[in-house]
Amino acid sequence: MAAFHFELVAPERLIFAGEVEAVVVPGTEGEFTVLKDHAPLLSMLRPGVLEIDLSGAQRTRLFVRGGFAEVSAAGLTVLAEQAIALDELNAAELDAALRDAEEDIADAPTDEARRIATEQRDHLRELRAALQI
Repeated sequence: MAAFHFELVAPERLIFAGEVEAVVVPGTEGEFTVLKDHAPLLSMLRPGVLEIDLSGAQRTRLFVRGGFAEVSAAGLTVLAEQAIALDELNAAELDAALRDAEEDIADAPTDEARRIATEQRDHLRELRAALQI
């Protein structure tokens, strides 16, 4: 399979830059696979798993939360609000964090504290769901 240039950028750093064979992107309109010479495209991302096919047998999977993907003649660029390698996530730790977030929601003294705790819980749920894919 022919390779093309791919960059994955998060606010804190460049996570990946190099030649890849394919990338499966979680777009808001559904997942799409980018291969060499893909038509130009701009898509928003939804929370989900981004899969990078580096070679026939080597794949990397990351959870991305929000952002944009742009396919151009130069390749694919993904600007993610957040990107976490799935192999760095631990189900037991996520479950404990979810329980803590639920308690924070129940104990929130103000609407703003409840909103922040709810966002944190929703984010943790998205991460947990990504582990089950």
